[in-house]
Amino acid sequence: MAADYLAKLEQLRKGEIDELIVTPDDFLDFQTAYRTYQFKTQITGDAHRDGEIHYHRVKK
Repeated sequence: MAADYLAKLEQLRKGEIDELIVTPDDFLDFQTAYRTYQFKTQITGDAHRDGEIHYHRVKK
């Protein structure tokens, strides 16, 4: 599943998607991919209710 998140992070960085929502159930799989992602400084996340984190591109 980590490979899926790497692809989604890349889509987010390139602007192909606007937001990536990660639920508490998926967080560990996401975190594994996020730690190895080389462009993580271009993506930020905001915590929401029920433990969801909404990731989006950093606006320049």
